[in-house]
Amino acid sequence: MKLLAVLLLAALPLYCSAGAGCQLLEDVISEAIDPKVTLEEYKAALQEFLHSDADRKAVEQFKQCFLNQSDETLANVQLMMGGDRMDDGVFNTKNSRVRQ
Repeated sequence: MKLLAVLLLAALPLYCSAGAGCQLLEDVISEAIDPKVTLEEYKAALQEFLHSDADRKAVEQFKQCFLNQSDETLANVQLMMGGDRMDDGVFNTKNSRVRQ
């Protein structure tokens, strides 16, 4: 399950760098990191992208990985992904090489 999370997180910046859907990607990551968003709410938000049982299972495992983490770990991931300022995060849209 950890490998799945690592692979998904590794693929996310590549998707953003391709210049397609960065805001959507940031929203998906933000909801995954947010412990207040339940697994059912997360799946509902991504419903249009879930075409098979394998897709649903992967999304469940991805969200569950974040739900299992401490608040401190989630805060660190949030900082890495975007932080509180536009120029903080490693994978923030502003830092993408390809701009839309």
